[in-house]
Amino acid sequence: MLNTKALRFSSAMKNSLTVPALALLLGFQPSMVPASPATPDNDWSYLQPHREQVIASLNIVELLKRHHYSKPPLNDARSAEIYDGYLKALDPSRSFFTAADVAGFNAWRTQFDDFLKSGNLEPGFSMYRKALERQGLRLDYTIALLKQGLKDMDFSVDEELMVDRDKAPWPKDQAELKDLWRKRLKDEVLRLKISGKTPENIRELLLKRYTNQRSRLAQTRSEDVFQTYINAFAQSYDPHTQYLSPDNAANFDINMSLSLEGIGAVLQNDNEYVQISRLVPAGPAEKSKQLNPADKIIGVAQANEDMVDVTGWRLDEVVKLIRGPRGSVVRLEIIPASNAPNDQTSKIVSITRDAVKLEEQAAHSSILHLKDNGRDYKLGVIELPAFYMDFKALRAGDRDYKSTTRDVKKLIAGLQKENIDGLVIDLRNNGGGSLQEATELTGLFIKEGPTVLVRNSDGRVDVLADETNDLYYRGPMAILVNRLSASASEIFAGAMQDYHRALIVGGQTFGKGTVQSIQPLNHGELKLTLAKFYRVSGQSTQDQGIVPDITYPASVDTKKIGESALPHALPWDSIRPAINAERNPFQPLLAELRNRHLERIQNNPDFIYTRNRLALAEELARETSVSLNEAKRRADQASIEKRQLELENALRQAKGEKLLTRQDLEEEERKPREPGLGQDQTKPEDDAFVTEAGKVLLDYVGLDALHERREALR
Repeated sequence: MLNTKALRFSSAMKNSLTVPALALLLGFQPSMVPASPATPDNDWSYLQPHREQVIASLNIVELLKRHHYSKPPLNDARSAEIYDGYLKALDPSRSFFTAADVAGFNAWRTQFDDFLKSGNLEPGFSMYRKALERQGLRLDYTIALLKQGLKDMDFSVDEELMVDRDKAPWPKDQAELKDLWRKRLKDEVLRLKISGKTPENIRELLLKRYTNQRSRLAQTRSEDVFQTYINAFAQSYDPHTQYLSPDNAANFDINMSLSLEGIGAVLQNDNEYVQISRLVPAGPAEKSKQLNPADKIIGVAQANEDMVDVTGWRLDEVVKLIRGPRGSVVRLEIIPASNAPNDQTSKIVSITRDAVKLEEQAAHSSILHLKDNGRDYKLGVIELPAFYMDFKALRAGDRDYKSTTRDVKKLIAGLQKENIDGLVIDLRNNGGGSLQEATELTGLFIKEGPTVLVRNSDGRVDVLADETNDLYYRGPMAILVNRLSASASEIFAGAMQDYHRALIVGGQTFGKGTVQSIQPLNHGELKLTLAKFYRVSGQSTQDQGIVPDITYPASVDTKKIGESALPHALPWDSIRPAINAERNPFQPLLAELRNRHLERIQNNPDFIYTRNRLALAEELARETSVSLNEAKRRADQASIEKRQLELENALRQAKGEKLLTRQDLEEEERKPREPGLGQDQTKPEDDAFVTEAGKVLLDYVGLDALHERREALR
């Protein structure tokens, strides 16, 4: 049975769904995997599949066949997808393999289904060993160039490096590969030179980086091969189905604990870099305002110790460096996501490690003061960073346990004493949490009824419903969302839209509408997608997310962030609705509401800045090559920096703030910010997006009253 009341989910959280553990079904028991033996460089013959891995692979094949939500067949077409995904994982920038190497692998393109069904892991291991051999050759070549010195590098020559090689042709031979790596090294040297480093410092830094990468290559374990290969298989089903090695399964458990003492950031691999996937609400990183999703981490240092270059490191190793005791300081060298794609300029930020406290993720309220048609209005604003519940306190019998719904009820009671004219709920950047809380929060704003549908792989639909018959708040509402509003946020916002209970304002949401379960294996674990969420209207939240009634300009590139940006994402679909369609009171007024909104934001400096900043980022992202001519490179970088500064100063000038020089802007970005001085201490009137949501809500209140009077006169 699917115990939907016990479900707890987000884009990176376990839930309580269970299916039979196939490892136990087959009667196999976990065992330890021996460490990799020391071997000479370029001898990768020790990388062989272990018996435990073979058994785990057979378990995974059977689990996906029986329990994955979509149950696609494991056939030649699936084999081709596995092959393409694995090849991309081994050589994402097409800079190790030659066309001849790939032609040799192509013989296996439609055979991986047969290999997996029979437990034959050798082809996957063989491809990985070839990748290591090629990486070793490239690193040896680069190290040899660095040992010769940098004096022969001529930066006056007009040549370019293709940096976006996702669809580039495979290099035809070793000579073409060598030239590619010569250019890559030249690009790195030029970037460091432009950043102000001396030739000797550059040579020392890069020699250390590549020597470390070469040493780490020799530390490759059989488990690294198995995990990469099996994930190419698992993630051909959907991006959230994933194999976790025994080590990574342990890290997963630690990362999901609210008592985690670290920086409060979820990390992922991005080619040779480790990248920030998202920030945990109220975590040290989020509160510092120094890190953002998509920032790349290239160095880690403990307090005042030397910075360790982590380019090319495994994700689990970087996580171990960043994690540490509460109160200690970790310094990170990052390449900001806001940089132009070809700008690898880094900065160093300091973060004090701490545990993420539940009370700091709690909802909080404020009052937005607006004037409309000569009248003063007060709108309540509730900012909700996550859907949380203190399960520990609840199990201990604490009557004052914290939960989203309890806290929001108290906040609404306080706001109603202020005689508010309406309510705005801010779900921006809310990545999810407790499904139970999403359901119960919905119950505060509807009399009773279904809140979300859960459909499993067998087609059975379970209905979660609010049965309190207690409408707690009856006034007009708007809900503010953005691209990072996901999972439980989408369930709640979707229900409010389907019941016509609130106007949805902001950006299209993330689109995470699937449910995962952690299944133990004889060796590691499998995170498996086995159900899908649907709104009470029958529409899936998967892939499409929630489309607002009033849409703001996007603040991030939706082609790169969101479920639809992930490979093999399950599609949007619909099922039979759980409620009958009722008259939508917003529908007759939406056209006028949108017109008024567009007229207001046309000259709003914050909205102009958002539009122009994204337009610049998208323009720069279309550039696939970078010049290796120093004069041209400096001119290009100066032009980009000038345009970025102009955008910043246009916003400041419109707001009557002091204009900045480039140096001022760089110093401001480097300056650490104290915890507690973030958005939570600003007035809601200072947030243009909250203010606009309030104005849209007031437009609706006025137009609705006018519409009702007109209808009464007919």
